[in-house]
Amino acid sequence: MAKNAGKTECLNYILRRVKNTGKRFALTSIGIDGESRDQVCQTPKPEIEVFEDMIFITSEMHYRDKRLVAEIMDVSTQQTSLGRLVTARAVSSGKVLLSGPADTGSLRTLIHDMKRWDVDTTIVDGALSRLSLSSPAVTEAMVLATGAALSCNIPQLVRKTKYVYDLICLNEAAPDIVRKLMAIEQGVWSIDDEGNIYDLDIPSVFMLENKKDDIFKHGNTLYVAGAISDKLLQFLRQQKQIREITLIMRDFTKMFASMETYYAFVKKGGTIQVLQKSKLLAVCINPQSPDGYCLDSDELRVAMQTSLGIPVYDVKRIENNSQSKI
Repeated sequence: MAKNAGKTECLNYILRRVKNTGKRFALTSIGIDGESRDQVCQTPKPEIEVFEDMIFITSEMHYRDKRLVAEIMDVSTQQTSLGRLVTARAVSSGKVLLSGPADTGSLRTLIHDMKRWDVDTTIVDGALSRLSLSSPAVTEAMVLATGAALSCNIPQLVRKTKYVYDLICLNEAAPDIVRKLMAIEQGVWSIDDEGNIYDLDIPSVFMLENKKDDIFKHGNTLYVAGAISDKLLQFLRQQKQIREITLIMRDFTKMFASMETYYAFVKKGGTIQVLQKSKLLAVCINPQSPDGYCLDSDELRVAMQTSLGIPVYDVKRIENNSQSKI
């Protein structure tokens, strides 16, 4: 949800919990992670620890900086700004800097290729606001990290997180509609009551202005393959048949409208569905802000759980409590 929301702390917690499960895990990143200081805020941050027999994928530059013994398994032909991607197996436990593929297409291919190394699960370390990684087209499940870095006001922090949570939980469209639309990756389309689809000849929602009169000629269900904007939701909200309008998008990561616009559309009676629904495994909180603010962990966790209706975790607090009992 924000930089310094506790993502790396959460990642390390997961890695420590899965290291002795008998399964083989691979680890990579869409950005650069594992550095000891945040490159934007210049604040200390936890480094990433990889355990024995885990596979990790990082750039040539960062592979050289590893602090563990590793066996190189593959060097890709794909170039990144930091060199080729190196796939290696950790022979000993230690710290690494991760810098993986720069785009979701390459990441999807990399995850698929992990089967050749008998990898059971690939963990992808996300990056600030890169919710596209959580698309079901890329990864099968996600963990959402949020915290005081996003807002030091608990009600506001909960509201902002609830918005993303509500998007993640959007219902899928009917299976037959999903099958027909899945291969369509651009444009605006209309679906009639019989399930027939029609190309409205609108390349993107930013070109609706000249087609407003034709958009509902086949029915009140629309599929937008690209980004969902404030302008589109505001236009749909103004229609007299708003309660009959259903807007379908590929997945929750395509929503770029503001929280206020989204809820105004839903409150008016509009419906939003997705072709692919994401699976949320957990929500983790970091009550500490890089500016020095520290929210009450229990108060934040209870407020977040009450709003979302699911368990919420402060992984650092969990581990500290476990160690104190020992």
